[in-house]
Amino acid sequence: MRFQQKYYTPAHTRRTAPAEGARQTKTFLLGRKRLELRRNPGTPRGARTVLYPYVAKPLFFKMDPEKAHHLVVGGLAKTGGVPGGSSALRLMYGVPETPELAVDLFGLHFPSPVGLAAGLDKNAQAVEGFSSIGFGFMEVGTVTPRPQPGNEQPRLFRLPEDEALINRMGFNNEGAAAMAGRLKKARRRIPVAVNIGRNKTTPNEAAHDDYRECIRTLYPYGDFFVVNISSPNTPGLRSLQHGEELAALLAGVREEMELQRDKSGRLKSLLVKIAPDLSSEELEGIVHTLTEARVDGVIATNTTISREGLTHRHAGETGGLSGRPLAKRSTEIISAIYRQTGGRLPIIGSGGIFTARDAYDKIRAGASLVEIYTALIYEGPEVNRRLHAGLRNLLRRDGFGHISEAVGADHR
Repeated sequence: MRFQQKYYTPAHTRRTAPAEGARQTKTFLLGRKRLELRRNPGTPRGARTVLYPYVAKPLFFKMDPEKAHHLVVGGLAKTGGVPGGSSALRLMYGVPETPELAVDLFGLHFPSPVGLAAGLDKNAQAVEGFSSIGFGFMEVGTVTPRPQPGNEQPRLFRLPEDEALINRMGFNNEGAAAMAGRLKKARRRIPVAVNIGRNKTTPNEAAHDDYRECIRTLYPYGDFFVVNISSPNTPGLRSLQHGEELAALLAGVREEMELQRDKSGRLKSLLVKIAPDLSSEELEGIVHTLTEARVDGVIATNTTISREGLTHRHAGETGGLSGRPLAKRSTEIISAIYRQTGGRLPIIGSGGIFTARDAYDKIRAGASLVEIYTALIYEGPEVNRRLHAGLRNLLRRDGFGHISEAVGADHR
């Protein structure tokens, strides 16, 4: 299935160039209400960008982080679910698809190389909303077969001076069946990956049953699947990354993917998300196992348990650290995977991306696509437009006609 959704202005909102000095207005329907967006002469187009840093962000950052999280996801879910809501979001924050940044990978079309990482929309509540604010793809989850509450609160912490977050959420989610119901109804404009995990009460020796159950339930509705074995917040989960445990897990998961492929007639890709806290020998062993298991790609990386260089009062909190402090290490992991595989294993780069330069570093290191999470919290939805514009400029600067030409450029 190709997702070639262009950003466009609906016919009823198109307008000719305004007369000099005239107020510029766009009108569209939001539910049953007619909504007008106006820009007075001389007002810079970037003026809308003050909304998040000077209005929304100060309000959100006065709230408990998890409460703010639910407010954002709930707001996007409601906005994306009403007639005209997605159009309004695309008008304010959408990113035009450009040929040089569109990517075809995993049998799918990605209108932008920048996606939303797992963890923000855990239950696929706001797929329409998130797909309207400039992402080229998104992950939902992590989802487990059965609902679970996750760890005790508080379990999410901001570190503003470090532009970082620490979370120990613990795969809190409503379960695979609930997610399937939402994805079945969701109108999607971009590929949606389902990030799957095991329940906390499931021992590692039975983990393959949980991953297989998630695949059985969600195979008709996910565009590709991500096996999460790298969260630091589920006891024992990271041990599934190594040796025979990883090989056995992937054998069972791959078997289930093939069963569902034969049943549905649709081939879907399987990726694995790995941790940044690995030695060179551990990483080499994991990548060897992934290639032997014929997985289709890898996401590098999940959050880190390292606290190097942090001084914020929350630095000692237990959990996974995301944001700027992760940027260098995740790029190093990407580079190592690309070198080991000769670029034959597609990589989605994740960790510490705030600027186009951050994303470009990961692409040149070997990532075909990238993901953000923490940057959306600190920078707001306008971040996608800045990343998109910056990546185009960097490609032109280096003489690349398409983003695929930049993938792994640092190794040539």
